[in-house]
Amino acid sequence: MNLREIAKQTLATLRAHKMRSFLTMFGIVWGIASVIILVGLGLGFSKDQKKRMETLGKDLVIIWGGRTSTQIGGLAAGRKITLTIDDARLIRDECYLVRTVSPELQRNVPEVSPYNSAARQISGVWPSFQDFRSLIVSEGRLMTEDDERDSNRVVILGWNAARQLYPGQPAIGSTLIIAKYPYTVIAVLAEKKQNSNYAGPDNDRLYVPYSAMARDFPPPPAKGEPMIKGYLSDIVLEVGDPEEHEKAVMQVRRTLGRMKHFEATDKDALFIWDTMQGSKILARIFGVITIFFGCVAVVTLALGGIGVMNIMLVAVTERTREIGILRAIGATKGDILNQFFAESVVITALSGLLGYCFGVGVCLLMANVPLPEIVPAPIVSPAAVITSLITLSLITVGAGMYPARRAAEMEPVECLRYE
Repeated sequence: MNLREIAKQTLATLRAHKMRSFLTMFGIVWGIASVIILVGLGLGFSKDQKKRMETLGKDLVIIWGGRTSTQIGGLAAGRKITLTIDDARLIRDECYLVRTVSPELQRNVPEVSPYNSAARQISGVWPSFQDFRSLIVSEGRLMTEDDERDSNRVVILGWNAARQLYPGQPAIGSTLIIAKYPYTVIAVLAEKKQNSNYAGPDNDRLYVPYSAMARDFPPPPAKGEPMIKGYLSDIVLEVGDPEEHEKAVMQVRRTLGRMKHFEATDKDALFIWDTMQGSKILARIFGVITIFFGCVAVVTLALGGIGVMNIMLVAVTERTREIGILRAIGATKGDILNQFFAESVVITALSGLLGYCFGVGVCLLMANVPLPEIVPAPIVSPAAVITSLITLSLITVGAGMYPARRAAEMEPVECLRYE
């Protein structure tokens, strides 16, 4: 039998058993589509979380004061470490592995606009803060070095803060009374899709120059403690080179440790949180999730292959007498093997093509239609496609060759006797 005859007979057999062929093919179609869609969703979740993490800032390090846990130079352990504006300046001037730095002074004070009032958190920061914290304005302008140097009373509103204080009204250029001081609104931030923060979502906050905030409403001292000049809530900085992230953090610890008399290795003296570490943890989590999704999909595809093998074994049993007749009129074992193997190849190849089109189609559709915020657009992964094709090839050989060899090894006389 030549290739044309084999193909013709194969298609005739599939047409004769349409429902069985469809159900057999469905398992392969769903398996291939599952690999593409599930791996695509895993990659989509990973990309979405990384993008949301970047809204907090790139290579960001936030430093809070803590308490020493070791003795040094005759000083007892347990001393409270308080950050001041001089510490921020020291990091800026001496820590060459740090690209930019900003102090942050936080207060919750009343704000009154011509339309509404609130008591939202305000942060006094340097202008450099706006860049590495990814503050993007929807209207207006950002703070400048002149605003910081001259202690200008200007304020930037987060998206939600603007909607509360100026509901449906223009905010830019308006006067906002903050703790009885008049501040001019210079910008409204673009809405952020943010799933991580260290002091509240940026959409809810207000930002002013640090110098203006330190002058107008410095934080009151804690009960029983003296007033600390230049007190800061925290210091925020951006690392110059992500590859030297840990070195930069240690450089900051050494610099502050020298001035405040604690060991650089004393982890309790400063509490440090950074987005680099957080992004690594998230990447590992979503990497494992993606691998899990891929394994589930490949197992589903393998189960579809078992279905193909099962149906082909049934077909061999049903066509036992046909095999005997073919052998009696001169068909060789090779002809029988090729016939049944060709049928399994057609089933798996056609199923694989339909599964690929369905899987990619679903991914493209989800990428171009509005989805709930918690559902990311799946990403078509070349690795997932290649893996599914390799798995499909193995299934084709495994699911087709065994039934085909079984058919080819049948004795003609026994086949003719089969009822």
